[in-house]
Amino acid sequence: MHASASTETSTQAPAAPPENRFRWRVVDIVVASVIGVASGLVFLLWNIGYLGPKTLLDPLLPGVQGLLDGPWLFAGVLGALIIRKPGAALYTETLAAVVSALVGNTWGGFLTIEAGLVQGLGAELIFLLFFYKRWTLPVAVLAGAGAALAGGINNLLLWFPGADLQFTVIYLISTILSGAVIAGALSWVLARGLAATGALDRFASGREARARV
Repeated sequence: MHASASTETSTQAPAAPPENRFRWRVVDIVVASVIGVASGLVFLLWNIGYLGPKTLLDPLLPGVQGLLDGPWLFAGVLGALIIRKPGAALYTETLAAVVSALVGNTWGGFLTIEAGLVQGLGAELIFLLFFYKRWTLPVAVLAGAGAALAGGINNLLLWFPGADLQFTVIYLISTILSGAVIAGALSWVLARGLAATGALDRFASGREARARV
C-alpha cells in the first residue's frame, strides 16, 4: 500500500511555473509588431490628413497646432496596454515610426524614427513609474501625456529653435492635452474594446476584461 501511494505521487505532473510577466513570448512580439505596423499606417494617413486642420489652427494662436500631435502618439500607449511588458511602448511607437519613414514623409526618415523613439520612451517611462502593474485609465492618460511631453520638447529643439516663451508654453500645453486625450484615453478605450471581443484572451489585458463581463 505504501509502495502504491509512492508510485502515484511520483507520477504526478509537476506544477506549471507561474508566467513571467516581464518575459516576452513569441505571441507578444507578433502582436506588438502587428500593432506597430497598423499604427504606422494610421501615421501615414495622418501625415496628410493633419494638413487641413493645421491650416485652420495656425492663424488662430501660435503653438496651438500641438493639438494635432495626438494621432502620432497613440501606438506606444496602445501597445503597452495590450502587451503589458517592459519595452512594449517603446517598441510599438518606434516600429510605427519606421513604417512611416520607410514609405516617406516630409520630415525625413531619420528624424521620423528619432521622434518615434523619443515619444515611445516618454510613454514607457510612465508605465515604468508604476512598475508595469497599473493599466488603468489615469495611467494611460499620463502615458499619453508623457509621450506628448517628450515628443513636444523634441519638436521644439528640432523644428522650432529659438521659439519664444509664449509659443513654447502654448505648444507644450496643446500637445500634452492632445496626447492625454487621443493617445491616452482613446487608446485605453480601444484596448478595452478589443479585449471585450475575446481577441486578446492570450494576454492578461484580455483575460482581465473578460473576467469583468
